[in-house]
Amino acid sequence: MYIDNVSSTTILEKTDPNPPKSWRQWLIGRPLQTADAPHQTISKTIGLAVFASDALSSTGYATQEIMMTLALAGAGMGAMSYVGPISIAIILLMVIVSISYQQTIHAYPGGGGAYIVARDNLGELPAQTAGAALLTDYILTVAVSISSGVAQIISAFPLLEPYKVIMAVVMVLMIMLINLRGVKESGRVFAIPTYFFVVCMFITVIVGLVRYFTGSLGTVVNPPEFDFATTMGSVTPFLLLHAFASGTSALTGIEAISNGITAFREPRSKNAGITLVWMSAILGTLFLGISFLAGTIAAVPSESETIISQLARTALGGQGLPYLLTIGATAVILLMAANTAFADFPRLGALHAGDGFLPRQLTFRGSRLVYSWGIAALGIIASLLIIVFQASVTRLIPLYAIGVFLSFTLSQTGMARRWWKSGHLKIDEKIVEPGSTIVHERHWMVKMMINGFGAVCTFIVMLVFAVTKFLDGAWIIILLVPVMVSVFFTIHHHYKSLAQKLSLENYSSRPSTVRNRVILLVSGVHRGTLNALDYARTLGPDVTALHVSVDHIEAEKVRDKWNTYGEGVRLVILDSPYRLLVEPVLGYIEKINAIRQPNEMMTIVVPQFIPSHWWENLLHNQTALILRFALLFKPNIVIVEVPYQV
Repeated sequence: MYIDNVSSTTILEKTDPNPPKSWRQWLIGRPLQTADAPHQTISKTIGLAVFASDALSSTGYATQEIMMTLALAGAGMGAMSYVGPISIAIILLMVIVSISYQQTIHAYPGGGGAYIVARDNLGELPAQTAGAALLTDYILTVAVSISSGVAQIISAFPLLEPYKVIMAVVMVLMIMLINLRGVKESGRVFAIPTYFFVVCMFITVIVGLVRYFTGSLGTVVNPPEFDFATTMGSVTPFLLLHAFASGTSALTGIEAISNGITAFREPRSKNAGITLVWMSAILGTLFLGISFLAGTIAAVPSESETIISQLARTALGGQGLPYLLTIGATAVILLMAANTAFADFPRLGALHAGDGFLPRQLTFRGSRLVYSWGIAALGIIASLLIIVFQASVTRLIPLYAIGVFLSFTLSQTGMARRWWKSGHLKIDEKIVEPGSTIVHERHWMVKMMINGFGAVCTFIVMLVFAVTKFLDGAWIIILLVPVMVSVFFTIHHHYKSLAQKLSLENYSSRPSTVRNRVILLVSGVHRGTLNALDYARTLGPDVTALHVSVDHIEAEKVRDKWNTYGEGVRLVILDSPYRLLVEPVLGYIEKINAIRQPNEMMTIVVPQFIPSHWWENLLHNQTALILRFALLFKPNIVIVEVPYQV
């Protein structure tokens, strides 16, 4: 876009819709126009693959984490009988949370989940707290799900154990790359494996149940070693709560659909709500079936072989093709669970950035209409986390669910307050908020009670998790969330302060510039220097060439050449006995500043020659670059680089 100086008419020029292909296009696909955005939405079946893979994948490790907690506490094999009741309690909690989020989806069709709900109903601090908790949870979702997927592969192929960290990082980068290609395309890629996993797991559970009721199931053959007898202890309420907290990792991902409503086709809320019902039904059925069968086959929690592996080879009769297909499907869904985070993290980051609490770059949509900066940031941070914790699911899980339950609590509390506000409106009244419009709701009391009850339940679970998992690593998240919130508000303060300083409100007319003092920095006299001199003279008649002398002989050569080629422009040579380059220039500029008039402009022209190849820059002193950075923070100075292509 440019402005015609004569007619002051804005003229829009369209860019080439088919630019030449580059390596980026080969990697992530051809660019999509902004007008293509409505066509990049997804159906319910694809949405289940994109947003439910995290929740569905938790069936691959939630039961194991309950059993591992009971086993490590030294309560003996008898404690495994509590796995079923604990699982039922978790399913009831899941139903409560699902019903609550069903209401959120229809009340906030623009998406945003806990962040938007808390922002509109509870204020900025709860909103940023919810956002920080969710962003942390998404990072951990990638780390945990990828690590768990790699653990499934190692269960079948133990020789790969030494390479699990490398495998996990490579998987993260692959999923990051697929997501950079766009939500619609990544959904298509992940749809088949998602449904393949659901089919395989239902077959395994159904076969296991049939064999159990016919008396042919038996127990695990050659289970992994775990010495229960050495530290036999009693089952305490604290232990049961600890195990319950570990199992609540099955609920992570339920909020994902409410955050990504805008990715669905119209009617968005209806399609997202139906997808949530599908996801909850599949998740609840599989989780309950796996927990029941794990107890009946006397599965042993172990990092060397997962519960799913033990169940599959017991129910399916060994490690044949059905077993390998089930393990492969489980590994793939666990790896794909990271895709839910890659779908939601960038969207949530963009909401924060749009409100001025994260860097503005996160609002930028890349060539494939996805938030590329957010996707890349998630991939890098999750990879670092995997490396630090050596891809250990058991070490990562204590950090996992506390953040999502904090966001659950804030979201449901915000929804309860929203229904309270709607109940106190007259029929013809409405409240327009940034995330939605509140109108009178006839059944506000029932809805408020549902969300309020959900908030109480998730708050209690959050406290249980914080207490029981505190020493295991939950303290890291308890400390990290307030730190992140502080960073958010610091960023927000910066943007607000900058906006005030750039605002044109109450801005008085500024004095016009009547003189432009131009200083041309000269390191030597060559074609690049003369090219910069020609440009400097177009800025005004007052041009001074400035050379810093560290060698008297070289300075005389510069003076002689300047007398020949300088076209009468005065040359000032600054002697630098200590061989400094930047400091003498800054000192000279300070002297000029001291005598400069208020309506006088100073322009520093820096010649810079550009070699033919990028690596040739390494062979030259980057004096122009150093000077530019040194002068950049000086007030009332314009810095211009004049490149000369060699």
